[in-house]
Amino acid sequence: MRTTVRGRASTSAILDELSSLGFAWRDIARLVGVSVPAVQKWRRGEHASGESRRKVASLLAACDLITEHYDVQEIASWFEMPLLAHVPVTPLDLYIGERPDLVFEHANGYVDPEQILMQFDAEWRERYRSDFEVFRDHDDELSIRPKAQ
Repeated sequence: MRTTVRGRASTSAILDELSSLGFAWRDIARLVGVSVPAVQKWRRGEHASGESRRKVASLLAACDLITEHYDVQEIASWFEMPLLAHVPVTPLDLYIGERPDLVFEHANGYVDPEQILMQFDAEWRERYRSDFEVFRDHDDELSIRPKAQ
């Protein structure tokens, strides 16, 4: 229902609101599944397909729900924050991967991020495993080396 309500506004107005939340055009394009030039055209008032307009409205509706119900401040940067420190999967990736359900589970904070990653990509541990580690060297600079076997 929230998507339908948000979809009543013009596409350019919806994009303005997403921009005011801190979303970059490239991120909006990725989240909606279109090119950056398409988003720029809509921003100038050109026609968006019904499907694209619904996707933009749905993204804004999702942001509304997350900020209202889960008290997430700075929603755009929250979307870019990795679920775990050593794994580069973000809520942005979950949403792009057509798993908004996992975005909401992550936002509510009651589900272990590792469980969310398992639902999103069962091979995540192997995919993001590294044979290297970062350490502070004798000169007090960060360096990288192979992990001890």
